[in-house]
Amino acid sequence: MQQGEASKTVRTTCPYCGVGCGVLATPQPDGSMAIAGDPEHPANFGRLCSKGSALGETLALSNRLLQPEVDGVVTSWDAALERVASTFSRTIAEHGPDAVAIYGSGQLLTEDYYVANKLMKGFIGSGNMDTNSRLCMASSVAGHKRAFGSDTVPGNYEDLELADLIVLVGSNLGWCHPVLYQRITKAKAERPGMRVVLIDPRRTASADLADLHLPVQSDGDSALFVGLLSHLSTAGAIDAGFVADHTEGSTEALAVADHWPVERVAQATGIPETDVRRFYDWFAGTERVVTVYSQGVNQSGVGTDKVNAIINAHLLTGRIGKPGMGPFSVTGQPNAMGGREVGGLANTLAAHMDFTPEAIDRVGRFWNSTSVATKAGLKAVDLFAAVARGEVKALWIMATNPVDSMPEADAVRAALAACPFVVVSDMTDRTDTVLHAHVRLPAAGWGEKDGTVTNSERRISRQRPFLPLPGAARPDWWIISQVAQRMGFGAAFDYAGPADIFAEHAALTAFENDGTRDLDLAGLVGADYESLAPVQWPVRAQSRTRLFGDGRFFTPDQRARFVAVVPPEPIRPAPGQLILNTGRVRDHWHTMTRTGKTARLSAHYAEPFAELHPLDAAELGITPATLVRLGNAHGSAIVRALVTDRQQRGHVFAPMHWTDQFASNGRVDALVTARTDAISGQPALKMAQVAAMPFIVERYGFFVARQRPALATDYWAIAEAPDGVRGELGFVEEPGDWDAWLRAAFALPAAARVHSVIDSGSGRRSFAVLADRQLQLALYVAATPVAVARQWAVDLLKADDVSASMVLAGRPGADRPDAGAIVCSCFSVGRNTIAGAVTEQGCTTVEAVGACTRAGTNCGSCRAEIRGIIDAHRLVAAAE
Repeated sequence: MQQGEASKTVRTTCPYCGVGCGVLATPQPDGSMAIAGDPEHPANFGRLCSKGSALGETLALSNRLLQPEVDGVVTSWDAALERVASTFSRTIAEHGPDAVAIYGSGQLLTEDYYVANKLMKGFIGSGNMDTNSRLCMASSVAGHKRAFGSDTVPGNYEDLELADLIVLVGSNLGWCHPVLYQRITKAKAERPGMRVVLIDPRRTASADLADLHLPVQSDGDSALFVGLLSHLSTAGAIDAGFVADHTEGSTEALAVADHWPVERVAQATGIPETDVRRFYDWFAGTERVVTVYSQGVNQSGVGTDKVNAIINAHLLTGRIGKPGMGPFSVTGQPNAMGGREVGGLANTLAAHMDFTPEAIDRVGRFWNSTSVATKAGLKAVDLFAAVARGEVKALWIMATNPVDSMPEADAVRAALAACPFVVVSDMTDRTDTVLHAHVRLPAAGWGEKDGTVTNSERRISRQRPFLPLPGAARPDWWIISQVAQRMGFGAAFDYAGPADIFAEHAALTAFENDGTRDLDLAGLVGADYESLAPVQWPVRAQSRTRLFGDGRFFTPDQRARFVAVVPPEPIRPAPGQLILNTGRVRDHWHTMTRTGKTARLSAHYAEPFAELHPLDAAELGITPATLVRLGNAHGSAIVRALVTDRQQRGHVFAPMHWTDQFASNGRVDALVTARTDAISGQPALKMAQVAAMPFIVERYGFFVARQRPALATDYWAIAEAPDGVRGELGFVEEPGDWDAWLRAAFALPAAARVHSVIDSGSGRRSFAVLADRQLQLALYVAATPVAVARQWAVDLLKADDVSASMVLAGRPGADRPDAGAIVCSCFSVGRNTIAGAVTEQGCTTVEAVGACTRAGTNCGSCRAEIRGIIDAHRLVAAAE
């Protein structure tokens, strides 16, 4: 960075979910980065969630992969690129193009994606280019294509504010897309007649906004929406003109739906009949309806049918292509949409074109290649199965961590371990996947990358760099292009920068596009790339103001298609089993390579957990905060028990974020069966069956320390803390010599004095190590889950005047009050602080608590918890 540039603000885009929030990044004189929401970006208008707000805390170079490595040895770029190119070329020559594959990520930029897809499908000649987006939105793609003839998301974010009824299906918008949730919250406050329905097996944070929560059985949402179609017909809520003029197949779809009256729907879904009727009546009687769906719909063995069941209801009522109405798929990754646009899925060719003879010819002429793939490649689950069988012999993984995120993750790990050649392009040297790479390529990260992303409403935004490339890190597009050139495809991959790639991508979308293809960026060909403002596609001379607003779709006859959906039997747990539902938590992202770096994002949930219903927990002998083993034929995990009536009986929820880098055995996707949707290939990540049982330990432990320890205990989970780390421990057998164990685990110098208090009767032990009255290490051990106030102990690492007696007491004194477990990560506000605002300051509303403490005033995703604290204190006061 040049002198005098310290105050220059860069407009870029958030790298987390598919909302695509605009971000302002401003370098500070001390070298840090100030992050703020961009008030001019139409996705967020200045709002950011807790993750986005903490982006400046994730930019440290710790654990960065900074140099190319071959077989574990640092080498030059020339040597690494030559190894990749020659091995891929040799493998193709000996075994054919389908013996190699690329597995990408929705965190690649569109330009990276485009070059990778062009290399694999255009010049290697194989369809084996798939992506982790297969795990989150492939069923939406398939459903859109069946209904509309194209993968077209018809909605806009403004529809969420214009709707009179919003139906959230399998979408915990409050935690997974907080900025959209806040847009709805604001609109609902301004229009009290607006209603929200939440359809989800769990009572998630999003239920705080809902007027009606329908706790559907797993996969019961198919029956719910097929029954809705029948009800709309009998209630006379059909737009007969729209159906007759612009659709096909309604008779067949309704013939199936007629077998699903409300009584049968209630039985299949587990939802009370009165609530089913209420939802159906609201939908039938409300014109402006938006149905927002996400992973709870997509991540299913029948996900595509679920998508079409939702779309059917909107087609029958003509509620599509108009303000405030329509089906709306929200994506989980920042550029899942951009990957779809360039052909990043194995069953698509490029620019929303499939493997038809006409498209293959067209793309071949555009790319000037005679080697264009002629058939779809292997989808993610099938791809890794082919690696395991030895059919795919060279695999290049980019910006993702399949050893943790794929179903049957242990089998994926074994497949990579046995694969003859694995390349990993990543920004971090510490993932469970990169450990299996023969070649490791240091990729640029957020803040260093230059390109575009497309959000869930089809809006293209620039992601601009504001940091220099560290070490030898290079952009993904450059790495891929260099390999392509060394494989002999030089002229087709001679790009000067991402602007060239974007221009080519835009030109391909417009090439021989007579309006029959939805993706058309003709209006961006020759655009000023550097100053490109957020723009929603299609961008062409005669763009429709709103897709499908004229009743024309992208099928050959321009008519939408109903799909006759036959609901499956809802999944219910087998005897002795629970249905495992996996998903995200509020403050973490994927496998935590970014969010795991920031202490405040780890403060809300610092270890893996399992949400269990109290009655299930009691039957299984599991008590709150103890450890639980989840297991089935595919693997096991050990996590903390979170006993709550938010969970349905017979179900267990566990987040998918924790890896071997953060916990001893928290890889939850190891338990997920690799069952996929027959049409989309998307795995059913929310429907595995597991046994749950207590994991018995003799001693529990909790520690805070300046340095990350080397842990070999039966259970451990570690997280960042201010000025150090924090962690949870479980010992099946107590160490015989605590002093020796501490010195070995925490690498204490010989001169370090270990202060301790041992209570033989209760089994409690406390240990402290100080240096110059600053805490270096505190460990608390007990026979039951350690009751020490976590946030108070963590805060001791920041204190300048600490005594051993204070630490060993294990509880805060009057001079250092305990703020309690963090509720608001944006402003690090704890539960006790919020409770104090209620009991001492008289705050009786979330807004009043926010005015007093700032909690809930940024992204708002903690508002449900704040309201829960207020309600709990109100109940206590009433009882007294």
